[in-house]
Amino acid sequence: MKIHEYQGKEIFRRYQIPVPAGKAAFSVEEALKVAPEVSKGPWVVKAQIHAGGRGKGGGVKVAKAVDELKAAVTKIFGMTLVTHQTGPEGKVVKRLLIEEGADIAAEYYLALTLDRAASKITIIASQAGGMDIEEVAAKEPQKIFKESIDPAVGLRDYQCRALTAKMGFTGTAAKQFPDILKKLYKVYWECDCSLAEINPLVLTKQGSLIALDAKINFDENAVFRHLSYNEMIDPNEEDPAEQNAKKFDLSYISLDGNIGCMVNGAGLAMGTMDIIKLEGGDPANFLDVGGGATESKVKEAFKIILQDEKVKAILVNIFGGIMKCDVIAAGIVGAARELKMTVPLVVRLEGTNVEAGKRILADSGLAIIPATGMKEAAQKVVQAARGGR
Repeated sequence: MKIHEYQGKEIFRRYQIPVPAGKAAFSVEEALKVAPEVSKGPWVVKAQIHAGGRGKGGGVKVAKAVDELKAAVTKIFGMTLVTHQTGPEGKVVKRLLIEEGADIAAEYYLALTLDRAASKITIIASQAGGMDIEEVAAKEPQKIFKESIDPAVGLRDYQCRALTAKMGFTGTAAKQFPDILKKLYKVYWECDCSLAEINPLVLTKQGSLIALDAKINFDENAVFRHLSYNEMIDPNEEDPAEQNAKKFDLSYISLDGNIGCMVNGAGLAMGTMDIIKLEGGDPANFLDVGGGATESKVKEAFKIILQDEKVKAILVNIFGGIMKCDVIAAGIVGAARELKMTVPLVVRLEGTNVEAGKRILADSGLAIIPATGMKEAAQKVVQAARGGR
């Protein structure tokens, strides 16, 4: 679950991580109203979208005078901001963050995330922070420092000292960095984050450190422990289909292909997408209906898939364990009739009550394309998709 920078900074403030004074605004008028409350100038106007690279895309502007502030706010609010993370379609800016300016002497990078291979939380730090951190990681990996944290033990003082030395901090910053690092770890741990990032962490000309940005992603599997997180969701930044799927307890992620997928089980879903790619096709989505799907759930899953105009064919790949194949087959037939489905539909069933399920499909009178194995199913749906919707 992603949140905006201004929301991340509110969390940083609660944990006493130093951030610039700033306020969010939801209109041009509100932005101009809150600016004097933030600073007498200069100001930084920041587009609030769930994507990085905002500065390079024109979504961050420094204003030294009121007329520059008005021009920046007017230009950024409502713009379609295109960055390397939004894709070519971009995102419309509907929220702004107005901040006080900072006298920047140097920019650094600091983040905590999960290293799944090591099963440990990992600190990632670099002296080369800012907009080009991805290039630094790709071209000069020696400038990226890492420390692994055993979650059973936690962040240790010696690790903080080691990173402080590697980052080259001296004076006030050398005392401040370990404190910020410990507090960022506390944010990551207590807030159930999957990412807690400061880019850039800046050293001011006065010699102190301040978090100029805040990127926090929450682990969606832990959101039930933090009901207030639901209030932080920005519907404008969420995929409507993915949000609709959550209402029916469906795991759905939109992709760029043209073959809709309905599968039970995350592993089988990943395998299904892989074999579609292997056969020359391109999945339009990840969709796991779960182990206990009902007829109504199957219908809702079809509705979500069919809302995607790119979908030219659908593959249903079900292994019936807890979920019985005849129940799924009845759901497929009911959904196809109710929705007047016109896209080719390939169905592969295996498992509990599979013969009964196949009979239901065969007796339906619908143009359902049966398949007996994953490879055959993938070949048939790829061929069907090439025939068009």
